[in-house]
Amino acid sequence: MGFYAKFPAATAPTLGSEAFFVYSVVVGMKIPWQTALAGVFVAAIIFMLITVFKLREMIINAIPEDLKRAIAAGIGLFITFIGLHGGGLIVANKSTVVGLGSFNVGTTWLTIFGIIIISILMIRKVPGGIFIGMLATALLGLVTGLIPMPTRIISTPPSIKPTFLVALNHIGAINSVQMWTVVLTFLLVTFFDTTGTLVGLAEQAGLMVDNKIPRVGKALMSDSTAMLGGSLLGVSPVGVYVESSAGIAVGGRTGLMAVVAGVCFLLSMFFSPLLGVVTTQVTAPALIIVGVLMAQSLQNIDWQKLEVAIPAFLIVIGMPLTYSISDGIAFGFIMYPITMLAAKRGKEVSPIMYALAVVFVIFLWILNVN
Repeated sequence: MGFYAKFPAATAPTLGSEAFFVYSVVVGMKIPWQTALAGVFVAAIIFMLITVFKLREMIINAIPEDLKRAIAAGIGLFITFIGLHGGGLIVANKSTVVGLGSFNVGTTWLTIFGIIIISILMIRKVPGGIFIGMLATALLGLVTGLIPMPTRIISTPPSIKPTFLVALNHIGAINSVQMWTVVLTFLLVTFFDTTGTLVGLAEQAGLMVDNKIPRVGKALMSDSTAMLGGSLLGVSPVGVYVESSAGIAVGGRTGLMAVVAGVCFLLSMFFSPLLGVVTTQVTAPALIIVGVLMAQSLQNIDWQKLEVAIPAFLIVIGMPLTYSISDGIAFGFIMYPITMLAAKRGKEVSPIMYALAVVFVIFLWILNVN
């Protein structure tokens, strides 16, 4: 992603695909994890093919500008919600779905401290304000005992032998309608999660040129290759990480950001005990502030035209409330052709957007069945 596409984004197994892999496929459908990995491999092959034939690039270019802005803002609200929940400020509530967290918990105040520090540093335009704020929050947590001191600095990375190339040995197990449904779901979830994230990050970074992402084909190929390589190493579908927005927020605009992130993650395998001090309460303030920055895309959406405002709003609100980028996109993309037809502007909608509306209906049905 850094050297080839020169795009400021890190790739890794996404949380949504990990959850589907573990809880829906392995636990819920009782499919052996080795077979599920084979499903990821097959989905990755299909993923690469549709990338080579530029289908993904065509889809990205066909998304209206207002909806791209909505995707960026929606991702902003999504990562803010992740931060609020991870920091303990928002918690699950049986009566109201979500509710305010407890202020009798020290780690919640640690999150609040981080938000205040990062906010002040960002307002004062201090270079590296987000990183400095995270460091200050971690140090306060260690001093107060809210974050345990690491017992070691260095550790040996675990062996990949148990999962390495396991997917290739179980491809023959993909021989049922159920397994092909799993493959299709892996493909669709990863397709729209990463597509939406790429669009949101490009919008945040100001990289859009004439409603298109420069070098998007290379970025998509990098993403597809990462998913294929990940399946061979033994992980759930790899995609563009939404947390890349934190790097963009502090000035990342080139592939150097992705390269540095990759090198740091390689090193982190040996320093994982030390990095254990970077808890969710340390990262939560950064996500919340980055969400504020990404939400600025809302100001450029044409809210005066309901045929655009309704699907845009559904995308923005759908992402945090469904805890899924792809589900939020689905809501807006299904509604967009309907509202445009109602406004007698159906001819302005590209055939691809009509096709996507149908695909998303099928996509949501498949998820519901699973």
